[in-house]
Amino acid sequence: MRIDINCDMGESFGAWTMGADAEVMPNITSANVACGAHAGDPTVMRRTIRSAKTHRVAIGAHPGFADLQGFGRRELKADPMEVEDSLIAQIGALAAIARAEGVAVRHVKAHGALYNMAARDRTLADAIARAIKAFDSELIMFGLPNSPMIAAGRAAGLTVAAEGFADRAYEPDGSLTPRSRPGAVVHDPALVVERAIRMVRDAVVLTGAGAAIPMKIDTICVHGDTPGAPELTRRIRAGLEAAGIDVRSL
Repeated sequence: MRIDINCDMGESFGAWTMGADAEVMPNITSANVACGAHAGDPTVMRRTIRSAKTHRVAIGAHPGFADLQGFGRRELKADPMEVEDSLIAQIGALAAIARAEGVAVRHVKAHGALYNMAARDRTLADAIARAIKAFDSELIMFGLPNSPMIAAGRAAGLTVAAEGFADRAYEPDGSLTPRSRPGAVVHDPALVVERAIRMVRDAVVLTGAGAAIPMKIDTICVHGDTPGAPELTRRIRAGLEAAGIDVRSL
């Protein structure tokens, strides 16, 4: 058994700091780097790529809606073609900086509202897949399991990676429980580690009520802006490895 651990990173902007990137980086295997639309700037992008290179962490693009004020978490009405064009530009910006540092972008994970909307809307999911394929058909597309994102990626001929969240509760249909509901986020570190192991070993995720839902996961997302994120990510990786699971990038 093997699993990738990914984290959204590079989401600072100018003098504003977001997330414990430097402390979390040694514990993950894939970094999703913000591309300057919802967060990040060229300096932050380059610093994050350099850190990932040092720790042998795979680099991915993390494009989202061009909405700095809303941190890309507001659901916006957008023309699919405009979304496609924006993502090509965002991936290209990150790829240019990665190339300057002698490394390559390996995957793409949409951010925030764009991710959540594409998990419900095949039209948006197809726009994301088209953008990725147009830029580089070898890039891996991350998405919510059993969602239009995975279907769109496969239809476009891309390699896809189903993403799980160890610190989030799931709904009976396999979607994530909205953060606005009680119990949507799991805060007990021991429970998060236990859920991560079960997610990989048994291929199931748990609802808020504790029911198991079959779900094959290729990569687990951890959050660098969660309080205590460095220690939590360390415990997740250590727990997975202690359970005999090979932790490595895709």
